[in-house]
Amino acid sequence: MKKYIIAFLFFIITHSYSEIINKVEIVGNDRVSKETIMVYGDISLNSDYKSEDLNEILKKLYETNFFNDIKLSINNGILEIAVKEYPIINSIVVEGEPKDERVEQLLETIVSKKNSPFIKSILSEDIETIKKIYLSLGFNFTKVDSRIEEMSKNRVNLFFFLDKGSRTEISKINFIGNKKVRDRRLRDIIVSQEHRFWKFITKTTYLNSRNIELDKRLLKNYYKSIGYYDVQVLSSNAEIDSENTTTLTYNIDAGTRYRIKKISTNVDPAIDKSIFVSLDKQFKKTVGRYYSPFVIKKLLDQVDLLIDRKDIQFVEHSVNEIIEGENIEVKINIYEGTKELVEKINIKGNTVTNESVVRSSLLLDEGDPFNLLKLKRSIANLKSRKIFSDVKREVLPGSSKNSKIINITVNEQPTGEISAGAGVGTNGGSIAFNIKENNWLGRGMTVETFLEADQDTIKGSLSVVDPNYNYSGNSLGWYVSSTQNDKPDSGYENSLMTSGITTAFEQYKDVNLSIGVALSYDDMQVLSTASDALKKQAGNFTDIALDYGIGVDKRDKSYMPTSGYISTFKQTIPVYADTPYLRNKYTFSTYNAFGEDVIGSFKVYINTITGLQGEDVRLSKRTGLPRTRIRGFKPGKIGPKDGSDYVGGNYAAALNFETNLPNLLPENSKTDIGLFLDFGNVWGVDYDSSIDESDKIRSSAGVSANWLSPVGPLSFVLAHDISKADTDVTQSFTFNLGTSF
Repeated sequence: MKKYIIAFLFFIITHSYSEIINKVEIVGNDRVSKETIMVYGDISLNSDYKSEDLNEILKKLYETNFFNDIKLSINNGILEIAVKEYPIINSIVVEGEPKDERVEQLLETIVSKKNSPFIKSILSEDIETIKKIYLSLGFNFTKVDSRIEEMSKNRVNLFFFLDKGSRTEISKINFIGNKKVRDRRLRDIIVSQEHRFWKFITKTTYLNSRNIELDKRLLKNYYKSIGYYDVQVLSSNAEIDSENTTTLTYNIDAGTRYRIKKISTNVDPAIDKSIFVSLDKQFKKTVGRYYSPFVIKKLLDQVDLLIDRKDIQFVEHSVNEIIEGENIEVKINIYEGTKELVEKINIKGNTVTNESVVRSSLLLDEGDPFNLLKLKRSIANLKSRKIFSDVKREVLPGSSKNSKIINITVNEQPTGEISAGAGVGTNGGSIAFNIKENNWLGRGMTVETFLEADQDTIKGSLSVVDPNYNYSGNSLGWYVSSTQNDKPDSGYENSLMTSGITTAFEQYKDVNLSIGVALSYDDMQVLSTASDALKKQAGNFTDIALDYGIGVDKRDKSYMPTSGYISTFKQTIPVYADTPYLRNKYTFSTYNAFGEDVIGSFKVYINTITGLQGEDVRLSKRTGLPRTRIRGFKPGKIGPKDGSDYVGGNYAAALNFETNLPNLLPENSKTDIGLFLDFGNVWGVDYDSSIDESDKIRSSAGVSANWLSPVGPLSFVLAHDISKADTDVTQSFTFNLGTSF
């Protein structure tokens, strides 16, 4: 910079005149051509140049970072330029870091690059950048030295020598001040963790400045969510001792805990106020509760839902919060917004996924009234497709005052899933294998195959689902499944093949309808050793059945819900059948929050099948209980039994009670542990009094765990039967491991 100033002043003093330059002579340039210098300096021949013009040339040439020194002079219309080029970096070597991926990160982050000019001032910046990187990783005393090795042809090798030292472990995390909340709970909320020997995998047990800033935000958000509107995280302090460990302390002033005193709406006279009268009931439920921004958001969601249902365009809302003592009055203002239209929607980032897949999930189209609510729901729709790891939106002004341009940027993720599971019980084990692709051919379609086997049964299936068939908003799916039972000891083998198509669509908000048709072929071959009841089932049978269903989903979210319920009913009726039957299936699940951390659920499962026209229900069509409904028992190994064979029943029912275990593990551990209590039974046959069945209610209790491990989601169940029939087969342990590709 100093040399530039000197050169600059030189030209001001000595070249306060103008002269026509008709020739340019350049010396000292080895890599940079004369033409490049002319272009970057914006130099033209036969032009009249004043002293300030020459100063501008000098400035532009220095800005290229090609040259370490530049001298200009004019003699008889000839511009003489003498340059000294920066050396070129031949290679960059990092010593003291054994991890290749870490070295790659450093080389990508620093400004100096291979085959770029070497500039000493940039080298100093790079050293500070490296120190900051290691500081963020918990290395608080990292030393970085550098060395330049000169080579021929004005090239250099650049060396960085690192002495990382040891990481600063967090030995203790304290919370002081007017904190109002137990320390244990606060430690679960933040990212930073106290160092313990069993936490050797995690990096959050080391002092990290970025984690500390994140901790402050998390603490503040949590306090606000439980009513402490004015909370302040006053400071954070890390005291490092001689053993390179630290005590991390957060000073918190929780302030006053506020309750919601009143909620009211202020509706613009131009809008029909009666539309929002139905909100009063929801408002009354909220009054008296501790203030939370999440509670207010739910209220605004209800407002948005009404606006959406009534299809009111160009309506916006805002919130005023008035503090009175220890109470907050919430006023929701509903008013006419700016009347704007969507001019254009740009889709970015989809390298594999067809653009039509993205657009089909949008609730807005070009030419529609701009609606922020519909845009937010569109983004939520895209995120739920399991195709994208992230979806971002950008709203820009259009070509006219009342138009908007929407940019939607998607980040594609691996859409393949592969998982394997196993179960271990008193009578052998079972294995399962599943492969799923959520974005087949880039069209947003789901293709899934499944295989399960134990000692005498193999089940397999293949399904294809288009969630938005022909951009209609309706899903269309096709599936084929096969079940093979080979039981020579019982004197029979059975083969069941089924294929069908289904469609589903949202009829109303949160109300879904489905309809499908299925063709099945059942082949039962028996030996003379088979029981009389099984011999009656022998032969080939073909069925065509129609099924329809209705579902209501009022959960706050589909994955790990905390409130609401989901209810489904499905019925299957015969269209053509050698042995006609009627099936009814009903499920219900409700979720409730008990306190701040405990989420409990209650689930009901009922499945019935009835033979028509005096026909017995076939063995392959009988019902049982799924693995998730009566844990601790092997699927298909409870209920009516014909000799050594489980034949299923006409009726199956189960009740499930579940709850999580709060504060057992930190929230950032990506682990969820819970307790469960299951009740269920399978019963009822419509043939042969020799069938052995028990009316005893089966029950079990146990622990379930889900962990988002580095290799993929891992889940396991450890269950113990409380009550069972003598004929039941138990299965105390099951697990499943999956990953993406």
